[in-house]
Amino acid sequence: MTRYLLIALLLVAAAPAAHALRCDSNLTHSGDFEYQVRERCGEPFWVDHHTRFEAYGTEQQQLVREVQYNSWYYNFGANNFMVRLTFRDGHLVNEEKLGRGVDEIGVSCDRARIGRGMTSGELVAYCGEPASRYEQPAVIARRLSPVYAEQDDDNREEWIYDFGEDFVYVATLVNGTVNGVVRRRR
Repeated sequence: MTRYLLIALLLVAAAPAAHALRCDSNLTHSGDFEYQVRERCGEPFWVDHHTRFEAYGTEQQQLVREVQYNSWYYNFGANNFMVRLTFRDGHLVNEEKLGRGVDEIGVSCDRARIGRGMTSGELVAYCGEPASRYEQPAVIARRLSPVYAEQDDDNREEWIYDFGEDFVYVATLVNGTVNGVVRRRR
């Protein structure tokens, strides 16, 4: 029994982390630098940027720190899921599996597929980059305690897709996620 327990423990210790992304024979790990991930996985097909300001201290004296978040999107083909990697100040902090990948970026757009909750990377993978894009930046401020506050970008964008019909499709994105889609006459 002890022998089987020892073998099981060795197998668990040798297994890669559940959140590690495999790119060919290379693994990414939480804490990796952006350049390390780029060396292992190549260039992402889409990148989103987000900024947060964190404030520490009292009302009389505060330290305000800008934190950069980058979301990198990878497409590994139609037989695999797309992946979003999130970096905080250049270090990998999160990996998330998304919808099915595509064989070619931007050529499998089904207007019925564009929907609420889809990420900007999925939208680009399926439909390509929009014909035009309008940004409406704003900031949300929150005081979480007497000595700590945060400010987040509240980036709203309108992405317009023109499929050569009598209508164009306007996708509204909030912080990189589709919030709604409307069809408008040309």
